[in-house]
Amino acid sequence: MSPQTGLDTLHPAQTPEGIAFSLRPAGPWVRMCAFFIDSLIGGFVFVLASALLVYAANITGSWLYLLLSFVYTWFYHTLFEVFSEGMSPGKRLLGLRVVMSDGSPVEPGSSFLRNLLRFGDTFMYLHHIALLAMSLSPGFRRLGDWVAGTMVVYTEIGATPLTRTSMPWLVPFTQRMPIPPLSQEERQTLLNFARRFPVLGMDRARELASLYAPSLRSRLNDNASSCPDDAQLLLAAAAAILGMST
Repeated sequence: MSPQTGLDTLHPAQTPEGIAFSLRPAGPWVRMCAFFIDSLIGGFVFVLASALLVYAANITGSWLYLLLSFVYTWFYHTLFEVFSEGMSPGKRLLGLRVVMSDGSPVEPGSSFLRNLLRFGDTFMYLHHIALLAMSLSPGFRRLGDWVAGTMVVYTEIGATPLTRTSMPWLVPFTQRMPIPPLSQEERQTLLNFARRFPVLGMDRARELASLYAPSLRSRLNDNASSCPDDAQLLLAAAAAILGMST
């Protein structure tokens, strides 16, 4: 076993289509940096909102600050995670996102639960509990992540930047991009399929592609008549994502 293999922290996952892939969990230090950035942004918004309400709307009182603090504490991270592809501003800047443990998009209830338990992870405004939990966890999960079934992972761009030469076997395929544009999850599914294509074998590739190809064909104007093979259709869409063609 090579040293790198022993230190590998990749988390195995599988799409509903049966395509296996790996998630790259984010470690404690990069997550602390993301949290620090979010704290700066949230603090700035908190002060700005307080000033506007005091001077523009003439609203004063300690209850105002308690209300704004409540909204920020309970909903800042949750709203971004649910409506911004699992990424708060800090996570987006550092190429991180929150997902379910199987790699699927984070669910609203899970997002709220993981942030609800942030108080337990940062008891007495210290982060020793979260740091200890992440250091001992195979997926660098804090207590909130364990209970909610979530993980913080590197995004596709942050983990493994894609280049035109990363999958040269896609070059012969003409780009086929469906309309409307693919979601991030759909793009990841197609790219994961394309990465594994050389080791799947054509029969297995066609079997997996048949599960998703009908949905993809319905979104092409010409019904993909030039790609009668399901596997080729998915590879052509993956080539379009990477901007590769003959």
